[in-house]
Amino acid sequence: MSLSEEVEGEAEFEGRIAVCSYFVRERNALAVRAEFGPVYMDHYLHLMQHSIQLEPAHDQMLKDALAAITLHLTTKPWHEITAWTMNFQEPLLNLFVTGDSVRENVTGRVFTEDVKESEGGMFVSQVRSRQEETRQSIVRITGDDVFGAVESFWRQSEQRPARFFRYSEEDIVFVSAQPQCDEEWLEGLDERAIRELDDREELSLLETRYYRFDCGCTVERIYPALAPLDGPALDDLFAGEPSVPVTCPRCAASFEVRREGLEAFLAEAEAEAEAEAGEERAG
Repeated sequence: MSLSEEVEGEAEFEGRIAVCSYFVRERNALAVRAEFGPVYMDHYLHLMQHSIQLEPAHDQMLKDALAAITLHLTTKPWHEITAWTMNFQEPLLNLFVTGDSVRENVTGRVFTEDVKESEGGMFVSQVRSRQEETRQSIVRITGDDVFGAVESFWRQSEQRPARFFRYSEEDIVFVSAQPQCDEEWLEGLDERAIRELDDREELSLLETRYYRFDCGCTVERIYPALAPLDGPALDDLFAGEPSVPVTCPRCAASFEVRREGLEAFLAEAEAEAEAEAGEERAG
């Protein structure tokens, strides 16, 4: 279950990681594997660029969430865009991660302020495809283990068992049940069995997908979120200043939004809306 040198080289050249999925014959299971070093490196560069500081334990949880959603995405149709929000009570925080197989990107952030305390944790999954409306699933989770939370989500929402294994610190394997899976075999897997999977099981490479850590956010993409603001609300937002700091809700990147730029965007959007309304009346 190792990536070929050719695949590794191609992924490295393009700044992406290769994620390979294998069908485990006779067991009817899917094994997905990737080495996340480059994703984690870009994650740290992102933190440095935007002066974001995370506690070590929180950072590890975010890295696990990035790995988990990347492997999960590789088991799903290409057109699906997935976003997860995981609420943990100890430590009290929310993790947000999202990914898109078509854009080949994953990103995420940690929320530690204004996190609601409750009796237990919560896992919220939102899936949007380019052909269908957003689907949402909410399940209860316990503990502080990210991989365990995703496994619990699979059992409750996907109605199938799935398990994560650390082949090494940055090399993660995800095994999920397919129809007529040998679930007793899947439940009995351990790290030694994963390392011997090549020798003990017949694996067929199904596909290779590529991902990188990237949000794609820009100040222009943040403008639409501020579009509902009217004149007085804009005055309150800027409080007499020419610009205000704004944080991306997906990756915590910080931007300076200038009032003149936002007003130009709002004026253009209003003009486009009026033009469309005129065309509809004329039609």
